[in-house]
Amino acid sequence: MSSHYDVIILGAGSMGMAAGYYLSKQGVKTLLIDAFDPPHVYGSHHGDTRIIRHAYGEGRQYVPLALRAQALWNELEQESGQTLFSQTGVLSVGDRNSKFVNETIASARKYDLPLEVLGSEEIQRRWPGIKIPEHFIGSLETSSGVLFVEDCIRAYRQLAEQSGATLLCNTPAENVEIDQHGVTVQTKDGRYSADKLIVSSGAWTGKLLSSLQLPLQPLRKTIAWFDADEKLYQSSLFPAFIFDLPTERYYGFPSIDGSGVKLGRMDTGEMVDPDHINRDFGIYPEDEGDVRRFLETYMPAAAGKLNKGRVCLFTMTPDEDFIIDRHPEYSHVSIAGGFSGHGFKFASVIGEILCQLAMNGRTEHPISGFSISRPAIGQPSLGMN
Repeated sequence: MSSHYDVIILGAGSMGMAAGYYLSKQGVKTLLIDAFDPPHVYGSHHGDTRIIRHAYGEGRQYVPLALRAQALWNELEQESGQTLFSQTGVLSVGDRNSKFVNETIASARKYDLPLEVLGSEEIQRRWPGIKIPEHFIGSLETSSGVLFVEDCIRAYRQLAEQSGATLLCNTPAENVEIDQHGVTVQTKDGRYSADKLIVSSGAWTGKLLSSLQLPLQPLRKTIAWFDADEKLYQSSLFPAFIFDLPTERYYGFPSIDGSGVKLGRMDTGEMVDPDHINRDFGIYPEDEGDVRRFLETYMPAAAGKLNKGRVCLFTMTPDEDFIIDRHPEYSHVSIAGGFSGHGFKFASVIGEILCQLAMNGRTEHPISGFSISRPAIGQPSLGMN
């Protein structure tokens, strides 16, 4: 294989694989290097499904990117001929003072998105599998739903390789050298050089860019599937959901093809080194205990037998917003990281953004809020948006 490329991508998970697709589609000579064989179970993109929301409780600045991401996922579905998205709708629930639910409602109003605001009685009438207090409210976005994550990555991978991208799997980057003229990546299989570099290595991004001392903290997270009453929770009847409780936040999925209700907890998590993480589900009581207690309280007919559990990684920034920017010293290096547990839905548009940054030095998309120079990150920046 060749040793010099136009662009090298370190990390071919969700964002990196999407970027590889968009670059190769434009005829850019692209090498994707991954320590594993994507899709795989060692990062943040496994577990069958992820929610995609357009109205956005984490901040209305995400809405334009979410809408573009959905359009690109739809295009990928058409081009690949695969089912990548299920329009289950997304229900967000919390008490009347929930910042998350109220921001979801506000973002829908700002961008004129279809959203129903519901009281607790109406929520329980529509979905008898939910039990909530009288002071809870909810918002239902019917145009949103669920992405099938591994299938999304496989589709991008297949199409990228068909367009000429080279993928080097099971090959960790042993050393990365950057200078004003380009980059060189050393692996066990040899040295590869390129004019441009994209770093999108998930929980390993901080290690690969150690000189920047980015405040990226990997967390060990778990998800679990439980036997549930299919008459209440099957995906044709029940939406994907988020519950923003006063001291906890949970996210979950209806039973898809009889898999059972899937549930995870957004907040908390054990700080870990991604190279030294125990991936055995159940080693801590809270692996199952937290999500089971939630189901017993709010969805008791879904608190059945544990079907399976999985361990994954979140990579957190201090403010839980992403980093999408160019390197503060080397303008030919683009960085995408710190997706803080809510990034996968944006992988399609972030791939497009990374392609634009690499080839044009700027992007048409609004990413100034994800600057590497913002106070929470504390790095000087080129200021290219």
